[in-house]
Amino acid sequence: MLNWYPGVLGSMSQSRPSKRDYRRSVPSQVGWFAYTVRYKESDLWIQTDLDFRQEAETLLLEARLQVELYAREHSDFLTAHVPLPQDPKAPELVKWMVGAGLAAGVGPMAAVAGAIAKYVGEGLHSLGCKEVVVENGGDIYLAANRELLVGLYAGSSPLSGHLGIRIRPGEMPIGVATSSAKVGHSWSYGATDAACVVARDSVLADATATALGNRVREISDMEKALEWVCSIEGVVGAVLILGKAMAAKGGIQLASVRGG
Repeated sequence: MLNWYPGVLGSMSQSRPSKRDYRRSVPSQVGWFAYTVRYKESDLWIQTDLDFRQEAETLLLEARLQVELYAREHSDFLTAHVPLPQDPKAPELVKWMVGAGLAAGVGPMAAVAGAIAKYVGEGLHSLGCKEVVVENGGDIYLAANRELLVGLYAGSSPLSGHLGIRIRPGEMPIGVATSSAKVGHSWSYGATDAACVVARDSVLADATATALGNRVREISDMEKALEWVCSIEGVVGAVLILGKAMAAKGGIQLASVRGG
């Protein structure tokens, strides 16, 4: 999962809203407004070049309603750990989740946080924001005209907090998501301290991070798992951390964080 450091962009994955103390250490980027938007379990930390707090609240509500209303009529949507077929009658956000699940080989709820981040982020763009970052419990939608650094947190691993992924303006909009078998409440069949994916779409990043983590139970699994995830269309690159071991693949640039 991801952690925020001063001057660094990131997030803690799947933490309860009351425990997201890491946000206090993140100063707002120059010229940006920073605010939190909440609805039920969703807790979004947003930075934008315009103060669109009320608009973000409306977008979050719209996103949540799409999921909740669909789930009332399709109970397997909330519980499936395997891909579900696309439903042409489903709302837009639900189709994103199902599509990402099909690409990654996981259930649609593996992509819910990334889908909500994308819905709110793209909505703020359409309303006039030129720079938007939406962090939703470790799944991030990034679209900015400046370079950003996402710090990688991997629980008790000695590598935790020493590395970041550099995101350049020309690479955005982009999604970053991390799954962990040891930190947070997200479900994983694997044993990684961190399985991080950068993808062209935050929904895909969310689903593939879950699937990547599911494939790694020991160090010998890492290379094959990275080859698999990087073969998926739309995935830019990925990083795996398991204890003292780290492996990375794809078009991402790692950087030192806080002199680590």
